[in-house]
Amino acid sequence: MLVVIILFVFTVLYWYGTRTFNYWKVRGVKHDNPLPFLGNNLKQFIQKASMGMVANEMYKKYPNEKIVGFYRATAPELVIRDPEIAKRILVTDFNCFYARGLNPHRTVVEPLLKNLFFSDGDLWRLLRQRFTPTFSTGKLKAMFPLITKRAEQLQVITEEITKIDFYDARELMARYTTDFIGECGFGINMDSLSEENNQFRRLGKRIFQRNLRDIVCTALKFIFPELTKNLTLLTPELEKTMVKLVNAVLNERGNKPSVRNDFIDLLLEIKEKGNMIGESLEKKNQDGAPKIVEIELDDLLLTAQVFVFFGAGFETSSSASSFTLHQLAFNPECQVKVQNEIDQVLAKYDNKLTYDAIKDMKYLEMAFNEGIRMYPSPGYLIRMCCVPEYTFPELNLTIHNGVKTFIPIAAIQNDEKYFCNPDQFDPERFQDGAKENIKNFVFLPFGEGPRACVGARLGQMQSMAGLAAVLQKFSVEPATCSKLKPDPDPAGIVTEGFLYGLPLKFKKRVKT
Repeated sequence: MLVVIILFVFTVLYWYGTRTFNYWKVRGVKHDNPLPFLGNNLKQFIQKASMGMVANEMYKKYPNEKIVGFYRATAPELVIRDPEIAKRILVTDFNCFYARGLNPHRTVVEPLLKNLFFSDGDLWRLLRQRFTPTFSTGKLKAMFPLITKRAEQLQVITEEITKIDFYDARELMARYTTDFIGECGFGINMDSLSEENNQFRRLGKRIFQRNLRDIVCTALKFIFPELTKNLTLLTPELEKTMVKLVNAVLNERGNKPSVRNDFIDLLLEIKEKGNMIGESLEKKNQDGAPKIVEIELDDLLLTAQVFVFFGAGFETSSSASSFTLHQLAFNPECQVKVQNEIDQVLAKYDNKLTYDAIKDMKYLEMAFNEGIRMYPSPGYLIRMCCVPEYTFPELNLTIHNGVKTFIPIAAIQNDEKYFCNPDQFDPERFQDGAKENIKNFVFLPFGEGPRACVGARLGQMQSMAGLAAVLQKFSVEPATCSKLKPDPDPAGIVTEGFLYGLPLKFKKRVKT
């Protein structure tokens, strides 16, 4: 009898762990053979490859396919290899793919993940409508003096770094962006640049670090989503720290905007407008018209927006700017062009890093774009099917609600089909006259369509100001331990990183 029970239990478990594995086979979509419970995602679950690295691997493994099937645990997903299909998902049929689906359990979302990046459906739509004006040109110009202040401090710290053999450019730019986020986001002088072990820098690191608890919780939530509603993707200490931090700033300002023009002020201005009200993406009246929905913008929801502004703001910008420095170190002729342009432009602006000065640095922008082409901070875009069924007309393929699509932008942006000599750092790809020849939907570092990064311009201006500040007074060279192709960090989650950082030699610039 015991043997029968054991066999029955194993049979049920095996069925549960393989129950969906015919999904791509019956649709004629090529895919690797999945493992029970784990699907094709073993490497990511055990931290041997990031989500972006796994998507890139699938992209390269099936070079003649427009799509590739994939199973994350038992959930069928679709890796997109064709730019036209990417366009359909991101723009043309966006209303069928408006969700990212980053929360494994869609009905139970932990507080800090109710932010503009992670949220879906009506919450995302109302947040997006309310927050889009926050990143207008006027708001960016008002914030820019805060960027200039931190960029000048970055020069002071880089001066100290020239005294040592090498320093991790990734860490230097992360300290700069953390300081900027503190100043611009919270109105707090975090001073991460002066204090290498500053508590806010440690907080920034912790958001993207994965300890054993985080690894196990993430895997379990994907493998058993219905049984793990109470497990959180984020460690509880992060929520406590962020709530305490934001509440302290809000109380200091009396829950009213000040005159700082920082992110907290903008949030408080948004809050003063009252509850968020708009047409629903998910709910319809009997006549088919969208229902009107209303969501309260309370302090915890505000904290969730600060959390993503803090985490994504410093992580993506520091990755982009440090990798650009890395490439300039290995391509000194490009570095000289950037530095000459910085000198010429700043001479017109009283040698000050202003908003207009940064906008005038066209070659620096080209170099920055080439850096994020080669190594985009988010290595992929993800969109989930939000309708009962969706058919790709060019494929005659139908997928169902809840199936996620992955667009591996790192692989696409490094595909020789779209970029000649993709391993070569070539800023001229983005000069006027040449960039118009880049095929649509093959350069997507900030996404595209209604869910493109709302803070893209702020992130780019912040990164370019940091680059200009460093290269105005210093030059970078490869250190003895530098690698032209740095090792990717297999523990990356939303953004991609480097396993051993980006060590470079910083030297005082000698102007001729």
